Amino acid sequence: MNSRKPNQELSVGDIFSQTFSLFSQKFAYFVIPFLAAGVITGLLTMVLHLFIILPAQLAPNSTPDQILNWLPGYIAATIALAVATGFVSWIVGSMAQGISIKYTSDFLEKGEASLGSSFSFAGSRILSILAASLITGVLIFLGALAFVVPGIILAVMFSLVIQTIIIENTGALESLSRSRQLVKDRWLKTFGLLLLLGIIVFVVVGISSVISSPFGVASTLVSSVLSALILPIIPIGFTLYYYSMEARINPEPPGQ
Repeated sequence: MNSRKPNQELSVGDIFSQTFSLFSQKFAYFVIPFLAAGVITGLLTMVLHLFIILPAQLAPNSTPDQILNWLPGYIAATIALAVATGFVSWIVGSMAQGISIKYTSDFLEKGEASLGSSFSFAGSRILSILAASLITGVLIFLGALAFVVPGIILAVMFSLVIQTIIIENTGALESLSRSRQLVKDRWLKTFGLLLLLGIIVFVVVGISSVISSPFGVASTLVSSVLSALILPIIPIGFTLYYYSMEARINPEPPGQ
């Protein structure tokens, strides 16, 4: 077994460089799950647009009565599209993240990994992943409403939740306390890594949205495919960070 996992705490710079090294080395294997998730979400959006039709845009000189008659239908259709698309995107995106984390973990621990076995394992843990992401998502949202800062703190606190579910086989609730334990005393460092990777993804996804905008109803599909080329860096980076924090808390004995 050729273990490549960190045996000591890594700096943010080390994690960043190792993330992109691993990403480039196994590019296709990391992109495939997110590409599949993006295609599923994009195709679903296209199908939904066939069944949930947004009312035509009003003319600039529309009367108040026309606006009042048009608005409820527009809001209802928009909400229906957003909820349906968001629900599927949440499930397939969580699955893609779980697959990437498992693949990264196996590669770091064993020196080799299988996309098929990663898919099977992530599928067996998907309910815990969804439950944990729902709990943390609600808490972070409520924290963000409370003057933003509490939301940031919670996002940092729970940044390793899915890693603990996949790597340690913990339950959804147990993963919350475990993630908090791992990032304890490293709040600023965790935030720095989260911010760095988040900015990169945000910029690339934003560019993808601009590029895809002329494609009309297929814009979501095109944008999702382009975004898949960068999204894996977050699960890769935070899986490396998990092992870095685990090595800090439980260092290997000398000579190991």
